[in-house]
Amino acid sequence: MKIEDIYKFFKDPPPTYLCQELAVCYILYVLLQGESYGTELIQKLESEYPTYRLSDTVLYSAIKFLEDQKAVTGYWKKLEGRGRPRRMYQISSEWQAQAEDLGHLWPEYINGRTK
Repeated sequence: MKIEDIYKFFKDPPPTYLCQELAVCYILYVLLQGESYGTELIQKLESEYPTYRLSDTVLYSAIKFLEDQKAVTGYWKKLEGRGRPRRMYQISSEWQAQAEDLGHLWPEYINGRTK
């Protein structure tokens, strides 16, 4: 390591990978705006929040958790201009209020207001 490496680290830090707890809040935050599918969730995160990343493993374990809790439902949909059908996810109606509570933790986290 060199002193320059330290400056480089802080000037251009490596991306932060979301843990499952953050992934759940992020997924709910996005789904509150409308249905989405896995790859789109990852791409949206990387384009809107370039310093964050979400691995496939964490994404799908968070989605599985949300499905097990009956928070989200999934269904297959053929998207125009896409080859194969995508598994679309949406918030279940009975989970709307709790999804809003948890989903709003994401922007609070991003804005540094959570402790």
